[in-house]
Amino acid sequence: MNITRENLSDLELRIKVEINENDYAENVTKQLKRYQHQATVPGFRKGMAPMAMIQRLYKPSIMADEVNNIIGQNLYKYLDDEKLNILGSPLANDELTGTIDFAGQKDFAFYFDAALTPEVNIDWTKISATLTQIKVPTKDVDAQVEEIQKRYGKFETPETVADGDHVYGKAVELDKSGNPKEGGVSVFLSFETKEVKDEEIRAQIIGLKKDDKVVFNAFKAFGSAFIEKNFHMENAAAKKFKSNVEFSVSGCSRITPHELDEELFNQVFPDQKITAADKFRKAVAKELEKVNDEQSRILFVNQVRKQLLDNFDATIPEAFLKRWILSQDKKELTAEELDAKWQETYIPGIKWELIDGALNKIKDINPTRNEIVDYIKDILRKNDNHLEDGESAEDKEKRLEEAASSIASDNNNTRQIVDRIALDKTFDLFKEQLKPEVEKISLKEFNERVKADKEQE
Repeated sequence: MNITRENLSDLELRIKVEINENDYAENVTKQLKRYQHQATVPGFRKGMAPMAMIQRLYKPSIMADEVNNIIGQNLYKYLDDEKLNILGSPLANDELTGTIDFAGQKDFAFYFDAALTPEVNIDWTKISATLTQIKVPTKDVDAQVEEIQKRYGKFETPETVADGDHVYGKAVELDKSGNPKEGGVSVFLSFETKEVKDEEIRAQIIGLKKDDKVVFNAFKAFGSAFIEKNFHMENAAAKKFKSNVEFSVSGCSRITPHELDEELFNQVFPDQKITAADKFRKAVAKELEKVNDEQSRILFVNQVRKQLLDNFDATIPEAFLKRWILSQDKKELTAEELDAKWQETYIPGIKWELIDGALNKIKDINPTRNEIVDYIKDILRKNDNHLEDGESAEDKEKRLEEAASSIASDNNNTRQIVDRIALDKTFDLFKEQLKPEVEKISLKEFNERVKADKEQE
């Protein structure tokens, strides 16, 4: 067997695979003997048909399979040995190969067309992108600090409702006579006194105890949005609900907010050694910024990738790629349909793939299985913060590892995880190369930029 190649251009080449009788004869003979022992031929007992007949019946197809196996094993070995980084896969050139007669030929020559992957050079000096982050408003930080103080505060169940308490009980719709309305609303309500919009009604609720009752107009007290959600009504019905309700108190709860002190700081951020309220607020603000961190990363990566695409200057062997795509398509794509979609749909995708290949030479941005398993394990660990009966910390880690490995084995489960890890690795690569300035803007302006980015996709 002999393999040679001819360079048709800088990127396109033709490969010739020559196979002679010595390359396949031994294996073909072995298979013919096996067929002779197993074949049932009319007029002969099983395994007793003459070899000449077996050769006439089976030799051409056996030769075809053997020759194809030789090509498959050696063609790609040749590409690896020669370090030829090809696009797609070689395409058979049927015109040059001609008609193959396995019944009459002994020596064969097969021709294949191939294209080399173009070298993509990335010039980072032509890329300019800003890392845009959301500037968290002071009021949002204030609200989050208050929420944290409540979360770590003292929980009580007082006998009497005070302003700021959480009240729960049963609300029954009344008719115009003040009696429970037949077929009317009857729901369990849970709300904070601050949710009561009407001051007079709020004053009526403050001071109540368990089993006390109070009558008030629900729409006046809460508004239609609250009624729609808590009375389980359609929006239109909630807006028309003007009935009084009788509310029976089942109980109330009270949370005394935790003081802004070092005990709270250490509970919320145990690794940061925060001692002052202003530093605590800054740490809270950073956590709030992380909520939009993924979208910020996506926006930055998209900006860079768009510029990489705009600055793409490598030559693409389009004629070969069109032939290859048509050969791979299972939906009977026509050449005309491919031409119509080529520039708008196919070329950008091809360029992205080539750019990703160049990026991976700088730093591997493809998620590994270990990274996927570790990512899943972190998620499982966050949602499983206890030890099972008799389980040690080491046993738990082994259990999480096995569960994560099982989940990662199904590609349907990991699609979003792979995308997320790839995004993070691409972001880190771009950030290392560009060292972008950070621009903090309002949520409104950030959303406008995200919208504009999506419209450009």
